[in-house]
Amino acid sequence: MRAASRLLLGLIGAASLSACATKSPEMPVVDYVDIDRFMGDWYVIANIPTMLEKGAHNAVENYSLNDDGTIATHFTYRKGSFDGKHKEYFPKGFISDEKTNAIWGMRFIWPIKADYRIVYLNEDYSITMIGRQKRDFLWIMAREPQIPAADYARLVEFAASLGYAPSEIQRVPQRW
Repeated sequence: MRAASRLLLGLIGAASLSACATKSPEMPVVDYVDIDRFMGDWYVIANIPTMLEKGAHNAVENYSLNDDGTIATHFTYRKGSFDGKHKEYFPKGFISDEKTNAIWGMRFIWPIKADYRIVYLNEDYSITMIGRQKRDFLWIMAREPQIPAADYARLVEFAASLGYAPSEIQRVPQRW
C-alpha cells in the first residue's frame, strides 16, 4: 500500500508540473501495432526509470489482451540486485488510438492513466521502445534479455532524435 501511495503522489506531482510546462512537439508513434503480436513478455533492456523502477534487475513486462479490449499488464523485477526483493505491479492498459494501436493510457491507480506510446517496433516484434509525450520516461524492451550492442546504440540515438537525453537512459541488468 505504501508503494501505491508513493506512486500516486508522484503521478499527481508529475501531472501538476506538466500542466505548467510548455507543450513538446507531438511524439511520433509507429504506423500500426498488431496487438495480438505485441502481447507476451518483454524484457526491459534500458529505461529512463520511474521512481518505482530505480535499481530494478530482471525487469519484465507482460501484456495480455482482455476480452474487453484492455491490456492486462504484469510488471515484475528484483529491487536493487538480482537477489533483491521481488516486486510486481498490475497496471491496466487502455488503447486510446485504435487506428494505430500505438497510443495507450496505462493505469496504475484509478483514475489516472499515464501516457504510453509505442515509438519504435521492429518488423518481427522482437524489440520495441515506449515513450511518453512529456519525454520524461522511456523503455527499451525486447523479447530476449539481451540485444546486440549495435541495436542498443541505434535505439539510444533514435531516442535522442525524439528529444530524450541519452545520458538519462540506464541499462537494466538482466541475468537469467
